Amino acid sequence: MMTEIKRASKKELFGWAMFDFANSSYTTVIITVVFCIIFPRLIVGDGPEYRLGNFLWSTALSLSYLVVLLSAPLFGAIMDYSGAKKKFLLGSYLLTVIATSALYFVGPGDIVRGMLLIILSNIGFSYSEAFVSSFLPGLGPPEDLGKISGYAWGLGYFGGLISTAIVICGLNAGIYTLDNFQNLRLVGPVTGLFFLLAALPTFLWVREKTRPRLLPPHENYFTIGWKRLKKTCLDIRDYKDLLILLASFFFAYSGVSIVISFAFIYGDQVVQWSASTQVLMFVITQFTAAGGAFFFGFIQDKWKAKQTFILTLLIWLITVSLIYGINEVTALINQWTGASVKGEHVFLAIGSIAGLGLGSTQSLCRAMVGLFSPDTKAGEFFGLWSFTGRLSAIFGLMGLGLLQAFLGLQKAILMCSFFFLVSAVIVFFVDEERGKMAALDHAGE
Repeated sequence: MMTEIKRASKKELFGWAMFDFANSSYTTVIITVVFCIIFPRLIVGDGPEYRLGNFLWSTALSLSYLVVLLSAPLFGAIMDYSGAKKKFLLGSYLLTVIATSALYFVGPGDIVRGMLLIILSNIGFSYSEAFVSSFLPGLGPPEDLGKISGYAWGLGYFGGLISTAIVICGLNAGIYTLDNFQNLRLVGPVTGLFFLLAALPTFLWVREKTRPRLLPPHENYFTIGWKRLKKTCLDIRDYKDLLILLASFFFAYSGVSIVISFAFIYGDQVVQWSASTQVLMFVITQFTAAGGAFFFGFIQDKWKAKQTFILTLLIWLITVSLIYGINEVTALINQWTGASVKGEHVFLAIGSIAGLGLGSTQSLCRAMVGLFSPDTKAGEFFGLWSFTGRLSAIFGLMGLGLLQAFLGLQKAILMCSFFFLVSAVIVFFVDEERGKMAALDHAGE
């Protein structure tokens, strides 16, 4: 039987949440807002449509996800057996910090070097996201996991907001010209330093609760990890609802990964927004995403997690469809109101609503994986969660990268709506209570 888990202290919960605060600097500055524009526009420089730059950007991210999906479940199994979650987390954190800081050495035309450092830094980030999430089931009872996950994910958006404000205001990083490149090349080191310092509370205050086990004769952690992972794969039929959830998450994250990696590229290339609208979009979506993570995390624990997850998917489905038809939506608004609203302002409004689903969709799924995870398999199951997320990111990003090369970015973005619809249909088959019971039945194995 699983022993009752008490909620961790406020200091430990804050320490755990601070990793989300810290790593959001990487995903926001590098992947979503700043470097994603620097790479196609200045490093590759194949304007005006930047189709090669966009394709190489999606290729670099996809290659990094390929490495992670092939190794994260194994590392999760090793962590569970060795009781070394914090050591694995430390290694992934340092890899991210070092590779991100090294982007300083990437200049115009340094395409291969730029792709290599993005691959390495995103491998570290992706590992750390899975490793830190494996601590979640030990931080509180099942009925609190939604709030705890939402609190951390919401706090993360403020980390993204602060780090990006430092980069844009301190380095004039919103000016994407060769004349400003000496400032732009500091984006990597500043982001790496922010991540380095902001994550320190995690290593100071989060406790390693997994007890290491003695290795049997003639075994090592890799052979044990493979055997545990193989057993989990053979026994996975006992975790039916986890499998259905991961299948749903696959399609949801295919869409989310496209939005994270291409939303600001879409604004820059399709909507052709002004610098002021770009800044407004970033600031507003950080607040709406944080609010969505907090709010939906709270109602998940009061309401059913599955229904809450579906609600966020419906928000995505509607908003992405509106973004695809941004020109038609703008024309209708002007026709009905007699106003002269610009497309970039409509894009800003729709994107702000979409922000509600940005953090909540991922946070809700993370909490549900925690609900369906036995105490001794958290590392493995969050490794499978990471595997699913990275595989779906490859699927989504490469699909969009290829599609936009032939059809253009605006038409290709509609693929996201299809992904969110499929995800919503699949998650209907999750039985939440059955999933929780499966975790209880396999506790202590």
